[in-house]
Amino acid sequence: MTDGLTLTILEGDETGQELLDQAVRVLDPEVIGIPVRLERFDLSLEKRRETRNQIVHDAAAAMRASGLGLKAATVTPEGKDDVGSPNRILREEVDGKVIIRTGRRIPGVTPAAGIHFPISVVRMAVDDAYGAKQWREGADGGEDEIAYRTEKISRSTCRAVSEYAFRTAEKMGGRVYGGPKWTVSPVYEGMLKEELDRAAAARPDIAYQPVLIDALYAGLVSGAADGPLVIPALNRDGDCLSDLVLPLFGSIAGAESTLLAFDADYRPTVAMAEAPHGTAPSLLGKDVANPMAMILACAALLHYAGQIHGTPGADRASRAIYESVLEGASAGVKTPDLAGPSSTTEVTDDVIARVRTKIDVWSSLGTTV
Repeated sequence: MTDGLTLTILEGDETGQELLDQAVRVLDPEVIGIPVRLERFDLSLEKRRETRNQIVHDAAAAMRASGLGLKAATVTPEGKDDVGSPNRILREEVDGKVIIRTGRRIPGVTPAAGIHFPISVVRMAVDDAYGAKQWREGADGGEDEIAYRTEKISRSTCRAVSEYAFRTAEKMGGRVYGGPKWTVSPVYEGMLKEELDRAAAARPDIAYQPVLIDALYAGLVSGAADGPLVIPALNRDGDCLSDLVLPLFGSIAGAESTLLAFDADYRPTVAMAEAPHGTAPSLLGKDVANPMAMILACAALLHYAGQIHGTPGADRASRAIYESVLEGASAGVKTPDLAGPSSTTEVTDDVIARVRTKIDVWSSLGTTV
C-alpha cells in the first residue's frame, strides 16, 4: 500500500487515554517499518455528551472504511438518559460479531491454578443481555414489583462464534471447550450449542468438549486447562469469563481484546483492538498503569492488517511487538501490578527499543519472519 496503512484511533477517558497515547508511540513508522496514517476521533465522555454520540457514529463509519480501529477505554455513565457506552454503537455499526480475548502466560509471572497454556474466550459481540429491552411492572418499590428483560440472539451470530472458535482452536492446536447452559435454556442458549455441534461435525479433527458453563468455571480452576483452550460463549457469559481468565495469568491488563466483523466466508473485514480493562481513574496521572494490553492491541491490529489488507510487513511488525512485550516482562520490565519496578513510560520505552532491534535484525537477515 503506497499510501500507508490507515488506522482509526478512538480516544477515550482518564487512564485509558494515557495508555492509548503510550501505545500509539509503538506504531511510529520509524519503529515498525510500515507507513501508518492515524485518523483520530475523540470518544471521551465530554465529547460524546457534547455531540449526543454523533462522534461515535462518525468513528464507526471511519472504522468501516479503514477496517482497523484502536480504542482507548471510555467512561460509561450510569444515568439511563445519558450517552451510555460507545461500545454497543461501534459493535453494531461495523457489524461486529465476535470478540476474542486470549489469556497467555506472562514470563516471570506465576499463573493461578497451575495454568500455563493460552486460553481464548470467543464471545458474541452483540445481543444477549446487552441492549435487551427492560421494564418493570407493579407498585414502585413494593414487594409485588416485577422486573422483566427480553433478550435475543441470532443464528448468524451463533454461527460466527462457533466458526471462529474452531478456526482459532485449529491455529492454536487446542480444543474447543465449554458452551452455554443449554440444558436449562434449550431454545435460547441451545441455539449456540446447535451451531457448535454443527461446526464440530464439519471439523472432526479438532477436539471438542462441550461443557455447561457452571462446570466450565469449575474446570478452569481445577485442571481442565491442560492444553490450549478456546471457549465459545454468549455475550454476557463471555464478558464474565474474560474477567476470570485474564487475571489467572497475572493481570487483566496483560492481554488485548479484539472485535471482529466478517465476510460471508468468516474472513475478518473489520478489527477493533483495545485493552479489556477500564479507565482506572485512581491511577490517572501517576505513570504506573500497565500498558501491556494496549500495546498488545497494536500488535493484534497489525496482525489483522495483514489479513484484511495484505499489508506488507504487518505480520512481521505484529510479531515483533508481541515478542518484545513478553521479553520485556521476562527481563523484569514490569509495572507494579505485576510486582515490577517500572513506570508506564519505561515499559513502553523498553518495548519500542526491542521492536526497533528486531525489525533491524530481521531486515539485515533478509527474512520476513
